[in-house]
Amino acid sequence: MRVTSGAVARQTFLTAVTNQIDSASANRGIRAAAVMLVAALTATAAQVSVPLPFTPVPLTFQPMIVLLGGVALGSSLGMWSQIVYLAIGALGLPVFAASPLLPQGIARLVGPTGGYLLCYPIAAFVAGWLAERGFDRRYLGSVVAMAAGLVIIYASGTSWLALMTASVPSGGLQAALAAGVYPFVLADIFKLFVAAGVMPGLWRLTGLRGSHQS
Repeated sequence: MRVTSGAVARQTFLTAVTNQIDSASANRGIRAAAVMLVAALTATAAQVSVPLPFTPVPLTFQPMIVLLGGVALGSSLGMWSQIVYLAIGALGLPVFAASPLLPQGIARLVGPTGGYLLCYPIAAFVAGWLAERGFDRRYLGSVVAMAAGLVIIYASGTSWLALMTASVPSGGLQAALAAGVYPFVLADIFKLFVAAGVMPGLWRLTGLRGSHQS
């Protein structure tokens, strides 16, 4: 895969689909619906969670939905899908992962897992930005785009946990890594390698040819 340093036509799978439709109003409707769909899928993925007794961070499929949404929708719409998700959660709707310890609503965003949640828009933006430059057309490029977003999620979540526990004798960075990285990283890498095949597969299956320089 070769990506030039010059101007790049910003084409994602969603824009390739909507470019087949002549109606501007229909295009806007499809894009708005896609944003809402990814937000809903993120909320749904949160409900399929496995609480772990040794950490407040549950095991969920959310990161993969966040990253796939960013890759499929592109940087701006991918980011907005996660802003919508967080806004709905902040209003108190039960869209965050179920937890016997952590409340729903805006308190979740300032709790120990807030660092993961609040960086979802950024992670989706970065994955989408890379997809706009053709990274999602081939499997390896898709892995790179999604891995970049996953690194952001881990870095933000772990930093947040470390800051929140810095004043606790057994807290700090090492405790944050033990609670927020080590139990999840292998499973997330496996899920990423599986999920990275989705977009290249869709491009081949649909035969769409969104333009990009490569």
